[in-house]
Amino acid sequence: MASDPTKSNDGYEVVKPPRDLRSKVRVMSEREAARFDPVKSAEAALERLSADFDSWMANEAATLGAAWAEIQANGMTEENGATLFRAAHDIKGQASTLGYPLVGAVAGSLCHLIEHVPTESLPAKLVAQHVDAVRAMVAETAQKEENPTARALVDRLTEVTEDFVARTAPPADQGQT
Repeated sequence: MASDPTKSNDGYEVVKPPRDLRSKVRVMSEREAARFDPVKSAEAALERLSADFDSWMANEAATLGAAWAEIQANGMTEENGATLFRAAHDIKGQASTLGYPLVGAVAGSLCHLIEHVPTESLPAKLVAQHVDAVRAMVAETAQKEENPTARALVDRLTEVTEDFVARTAPPADQGQT
């Protein structure tokens, strides 16, 4: 008797979902397919969504602010430090797409600080400056990379962070980026 590939001797059953996705998509005619430009279509979709970018970025900044407020209220722990890092990392990853590249740079600097400095040694004032910079830049819709105030803020926070990491990070972390 052949063994059933969905049954296991370990007491569990493997369930294989159907893979036929053809019913989920519209098949284009040859003529439509020849004229279809996926890049142009993606750009048009982004353009339609761009009206929401400012509010999405504001929500991300609020999440970062809430994570920092939790730390201020209850002290730094591994858990709320991880929450702060996730919020900064989300901003770092989404900011350029949402039209806020300088905000992404500030969030990236904060991520670098959190990654390379032990939780108990994180400087509250420097973390607060990063969080405040993100919130201010989003509130002021500082989207242009040529914005002199935002650019100076990014450069200074990055410089101070790099200096602090170089002086404070454990020896194994020094030199990594």
